[in-house]
Amino acid sequence: MPLLNRRQFTGLVSATAVAPLLTGCQSWVGPTNQSATADSNGWLSADDIKQVTALPNIAKQDFPVEAYGAVADGQADCSAAISLAIAACSQAGGGRVVCAQGVYRTGPVHLKSNVELHVAKGAELSFYTDPSRYLPAVFTRWEGMEMMGYSPLVYAYGQDNIALTGGGILNGNADADTWWPWKGKHSERDWNYYPEQDQKPARMALFAQAEAGDPVASRQYADGSFLRPSFVQFYSCNRVLIEGVTVTQAPFWLLHPVLCEDVTVRGVTCHSHGPNSDGCDPESCNRVVIEDCIFDTGDDCIAIKSGRNNDGRRINKPCENILIQNCTMRAGHGGIVMGSEISGGVRNLHARHCVMSSPELERAIRIKTNASRGGVIEHIRYQDIKVGVVRDAVVVNFYYEEGPDGDFMPTVKDVEIQGLSVQQAKQAFVLRGFPDNPVSGLTMANCEIFQAESMGVIENVSQIQLQSVSVNGKLLDAGQFTSA
Repeated sequence: MPLLNRRQFTGLVSATAVAPLLTGCQSWVGPTNQSATADSNGWLSADDIKQVTALPNIAKQDFPVEAYGAVADGQADCSAAISLAIAACSQAGGGRVVCAQGVYRTGPVHLKSNVELHVAKGAELSFYTDPSRYLPAVFTRWEGMEMMGYSPLVYAYGQDNIALTGGGILNGNADADTWWPWKGKHSERDWNYYPEQDQKPARMALFAQAEAGDPVASRQYADGSFLRPSFVQFYSCNRVLIEGVTVTQAPFWLLHPVLCEDVTVRGVTCHSHGPNSDGCDPESCNRVVIEDCIFDTGDDCIAIKSGRNNDGRRINKPCENILIQNCTMRAGHGGIVMGSEISGGVRNLHARHCVMSSPELERAIRIKTNASRGGVIEHIRYQDIKVGVVRDAVVVNFYYEEGPDGDFMPTVKDVEIQGLSVQQAKQAFVLRGFPDNPVSGLTMANCEIFQAESMGVIENVSQIQLQSVSVNGKLLDAGQFTSA
């Protein structure tokens, strides 16, 4: 059977429709942007990424959901009306499906090519929390592994030219009683725990199937599996825009573009403090711009990903040509993060002019991987990152979860941090390589950590270059990064 690619799918992907096609799925093939330019080393600059990342072109005609039966009173079920409006918009060649004012109760929203879902200021999409509303299962990626699972709350597969815009709110209504308890017990969180609803058995079964290379169609993890869906997931789509909305109370990851080309996330507020409430997780995407956003999350603010372990290597698609700029990070496990599902690699990322600060921000710059993930992380540039309060300033950790137990050593190289300013940290650094595979290829210039309780943890580090880098007013030299 030929390799599966996004052109083989039109419309929504259900378990019934996709099962016969997925058996032979081995890798993803997507279009390339021939207009991109590169520097003398073959890498796109930050400005080039901004210039060549294509935006959707949406027809200038509106389809108010009220015209299809929606009642925005916070009580009526608007699911059918929103679906009808999207279908009519698509059939008419595209345009905006508009939620103008009030609270629209809904189940999952599935977008189609050339359609912009516009949630205006003063409007709220309020999603039901009954899991049965998110069936039938769809083709999705969960913690870096492909499976058939609950539909994301906003979903599109294999669509072109789509957008989610406006000044309104998308509320997943997840809380200590709904969605979040599926995470299982957690000593530091206060969501409820129901043993019969713990995700752990299904999670471990999915890991085992992915490692064994089982066909994706056989990985059925919807009803009864308790694997929470992403909030917004656009899978294998081209020319995607998410702009202006506030996304809150998510079951799982908030914004999750997967295997997409030309993604722009602009002026979005991500606010959710539940388990695994990552803000924006581009996974195996090419040409991504994330700018002017606010992140206040229960997990990583931005996490760049490319598949987990065997599944990531099977698909073998890096996340590349990424620009992150002018964003604000508050609470979170990490500000700008790579990993941990990183087996396909990350290359050519530029992060600049960002501000981070919160007593609940655990790390500012974070790379997390291990010897089961593998993958190559290369040509990473941080410039002008201003941090107020944080626990750990700079983290490169090869011991995340499985640590050295694996046959796929991580590679991190050509990472430059310029103009990092940190006012207050508990630890300046957490740099943990393996004895036979140390952290290397890190360059820091014109960086200052004004107050740090300690230098932190430095294990198995080599080939660090420093220029005008100080902690607590004292200049550092590379010798101080010799393994303790």
